[in-house]
Amino acid sequence: MPVPDELARDPAVAGPLGSLALSVAAPRASTLALRAVRWHRELRRLGVNMPLSVVHDLGLLLACPNEQLELGARAHYDTLLADAPGGAQLMADYRKLIEEVAGSETARRSSSLSMSDDLVVVLLARLLGSVAARVQVAPSYLPGLPLDAALLERLGPVLPALFNAVSRRWDMAAVRGLCNAALYVLTLVDALDLDTLQLFGMLGGDAAEGALAQVDLLGVLGQPEANDVVNFSLDILPSVLEAKTRPGAGTHPAFGYAGLARKGSIDSLVLSELAWDADELMRRLANDEVLYYAREQTRDEARRVHHVLIDASASMRGDRATFARGMALASAKKLLLAGEDVVLRFFDSRLYEPRAARGGQLPVGYLLSFKGERGRNPARVFGELARFLEVTATRDARQIVVHLYTHAALYIPRETVSAIRQSARLAAVFMLPSGGELSLDYLDLLDAYWVVDHQVLASRGARADEARRILGGVGEKAPGGEDAPRSARSVAAERP
Repeated sequence: MPVPDELARDPAVAGPLGSLALSVAAPRASTLALRAVRWHRELRRLGVNMPLSVVHDLGLLLACPNEQLELGARAHYDTLLADAPGGAQLMADYRKLIEEVAGSETARRSSSLSMSDDLVVVLLARLLGSVAARVQVAPSYLPGLPLDAALLERLGPVLPALFNAVSRRWDMAAVRGLCNAALYVLTLVDALDLDTLQLFGMLGGDAAEGALAQVDLLGVLGQPEANDVVNFSLDILPSVLEAKTRPGAGTHPAFGYAGLARKGSIDSLVLSELAWDADELMRRLANDEVLYYAREQTRDEARRVHHVLIDASASMRGDRATFARGMALASAKKLLLAGEDVVLRFFDSRLYEPRAARGGQLPVGYLLSFKGERGRNPARVFGELARFLEVTATRDARQIVVHLYTHAALYIPRETVSAIRQSARLAAVFMLPSGGELSLDYLDLLDAYWVVDHQVLASRGARADEARRILGGVGEKAPGGEDAPRSARSVAAERP
């Protein structure tokens, strides 16, 4: 529907809406354009100020399949830009740039990954940040477009009026700056890490919301070393994602009779109880002496919360850091699929704040971008962890399980490990240095542990196979309620 007159006279609305006259990518659904409004708003929060038309075009090319877009001018530029020297040629250059981005391998693959809005905002910030910083003309309006899809429907007839409602010097200067940096922008588009985008597409959005998630995602795209963790995760995650969510346990009676009980419903009453006279039967009922048939039923399992601790000290750089973070990500995802609660924490000489998985989504950006540069102090870290778990256990009825990914030389005082075991179960994956061996005095206190030697870490195929073997024991239950990794401890310890 046309934009109401009172909104058309508002520069905060007419400004961004009118800039769409410069757009050359028209979505087939107004809801797609509504996503562009949110991207525009989030980019301004990150300090990247560009016209809505530019954010709209580039964002839709990265986030939507080309079949959902129509490339072409949305207005007659000869008339619309009659007062702007070289305006028609500028828009021809802009359209050529958009068509080149649309034809790139990055746009083709990224549009099929179902990226979250936060991830699209981060990609746009990476592409447009430097261009926006070079635009010297100040905007003539402050965008304040409401998130209303109705405002974006059938805009064609009113776009010229909205475009002329405010000064467009800034819009034209931003488009000119983008065209002048066309080679730079296209290079950035081709350089986007598609493997990282694929990983985020597989795992969904980040657990954090808003600016915090975007900062983490920017950190991931700015760290070349994160690509090793991404590639390793992509090698092992398919086996995890094949797992099915554990079915919920029912509390209603099921199957046949299993025995006799003092509690039950009247339909399960043992018929011989009716042979008592009325007074005696009432006495037996009052004293819970009446017998009922007891049915078989599935017991509800107590939920568990899993604390995944990742060593971020200097001794974990390189292949060990890649293995630890990739394994932490895959095991956390497997636990989430099994219906468990997961918390991620890093440590070096201090224990960092926990980041919980929310809504079934992991803080992937945080896990990939975190940097630890504070030395190493296991006694302090695990002493703090023991106190934290002790307090948590008094407030939370859930069973606590700690998963530790660390170097083989993690010397924790034995009494500290014993204190942790009072509140939680503890499993660990130790990574050996070249020619090293595992020699820790608290191994017998662990519920499970695995040892990964340096030769395995150096080979991509062997590393992935070892990760799948370890993941096979994460979160599994053995008869009697014991964790399956306990039986794997002796197997792991016998490895060379």
